[in-house]
Amino acid sequence: MRSLVLAVVLSGVVSAAHAADLPDLPILRGGLTEGLSSSRVNWDGYYVGAQGGYGSSDESFSGSNQTMTAALLANTAIESAYGVSKWSLPFGKTTAQTGSYGAFAGYNSQWDDVVLGVEMSYMHGKFGGTSTATMGPLVFPTPTAGPLYHSVTSSASSSISISDMATIRGRAGYAMGSFLPYGFFGLAIGKADTTKSAAVLDKYAQTLVGVYDACGNGTFPVCATMSASEGQHNRLIYGYSAGLGVDVNLVAGLFARFEYEYVRFTTTVDTNINTVRAGLGYKF
Repeated sequence: MRSLVLAVVLSGVVSAAHAADLPDLPILRGGLTEGLSSSRVNWDGYYVGAQGGYGSSDESFSGSNQTMTAALLANTAIESAYGVSKWSLPFGKTTAQTGSYGAFAGYNSQWDDVVLGVEMSYMHGKFGGTSTATMGPLVFPTPTAGPLYHSVTSSASSSISISDMATIRGRAGYAMGSFLPYGFFGLAIGKADTTKSAAVLDKYAQTLVGVYDACGNGTFPVCATMSASEGQHNRLIYGYSAGLGVDVNLVAGLFARFEYEYVRFTTTVDTNINTVRAGLGYKF
């Protein structure tokens, strides 16, 4: 019996000695599982990346040619009496879809799970559209120019093509393991080519019937055509952007990005651009 007790005691001593020689591994203390469950990706620092996307642009050309038409009709009887330049020409809205590509770069600052940052995003594509509109002929007498009747037709066209756009935005996100969902809001700058034209045909005669005759058919009606056009190349336009996205840590500093962005340019042509994007970045 004493031999058995002695053997058990000696076995405990030897086991304790071996345990003392082993390294202090977390798995021996249950710490490994605890460490994995509380792991957090470090999003703090500078990063760069490349991105590609697909989107649509919607343009509203309403009122885009009023200034040009007013200049054409300055000091005329029809403008003074009937405000032809203020006619609401029936421009339609246009929608176009296109692919785009670009890059992004920024800086994150992290407090526990909250991540705040500033970023610049650039996209190259071909967003924009063209629209034309006509109103008339509208027939009315001229109250200040004697017994004359006028038949007036106003027409215009307008286009915009946006090749490059960049957004400078503030970001706010919340780290969830390997995922960083975020929202952003900022300033948008674009480079665009714009064209516009306006034309007004004024047919007038001494009788109401005469204004319905063809131009150049006898003495009346007298036909006056006024027109103008202009274009601007690489014009800078401004607006704002907002959107949502998520960065996904892959390995080390490499991460994938999925994002939606809305951009509005508030120029004479009201332009709204919606894009979805995917990208790959690296945080230093």
